[in-house]
Amino acid sequence: MKYTIKNQQVSYGEAIGILLLDSVIPFIPGDVANATSYDFPVRFKKVPGFTVARAVGKDDSVYGDLLAAARDLAANGVRAVTGDCGFMALHQQRLRQDLGLPVFLSSLFQIPFIRHLIPAGTGIGIITADSRSLTQNFFETIGISFGPDFLISGMESCPEFASAVMDEKGTLDAKKIEQEIVTAARNLTQQNAGAILLECSVLPPYAWAVHHATGLPVFDTITMINYVFSALEPHHYKGFM
Repeated sequence: MKYTIKNQQVSYGEAIGILLLDSVIPFIPGDVANATSYDFPVRFKKVPGFTVARAVGKDDSVYGDLLAAARDLAANGVRAVTGDCGFMALHQQRLRQDLGLPVFLSSLFQIPFIRHLIPAGTGIGIITADSRSLTQNFFETIGISFGPDFLISGMESCPEFASAVMDEKGTLDAKKIEQEIVTAARNLTQQNAGAILLECSVLPPYAWAVHHATGLPVFDTITMINYVFSALEPHHYKGFM
């Protein structure tokens, strides 16, 4: 097979590009910003100045820097772009048009699919970093119809999560955060959730514990990235009959 250079790239083989906030959180295995969370290579790019506070505060002025970072990922060969903060989704529509590649900036985009999966009369338990920012207007802005089936629980009042992720204290006690998120998930189960969606990108490491505690299907940013990757690189089946 004959190969040809692309865009003066100096590395290859990364189909998924991930935009990163400018933050100093310990990104543990399972986190969107940890490369060992994937069974395939990914490419990261930090967006300078795009802090947690600006993301949660829905600061629209970051778009220029976000676009520049996404274009850098595209120039280095990625074929789809996501991010490590669901509040980036405010820029979803502009970015997919300006970039010309598939863009999926929030795990919330799995909601229409989840709605088709779970029994009628049950809700979608959504666990987010800050429930105060996950408003009806936010959902409608990113193109998701807001409904009574949304059961939203925020982690902003959980001591370890808030200090580690929101305040960026520099350390993270995974066991304590696991306990905090499992408690939130169990409360959502009592409210008749039919599935759990972990909106925040630092929560996928705890998906197994949530499933084990609730018995419910658990969706997060990693499940979304894996799904998109499987569409970009369909499995080449080999076997026999």
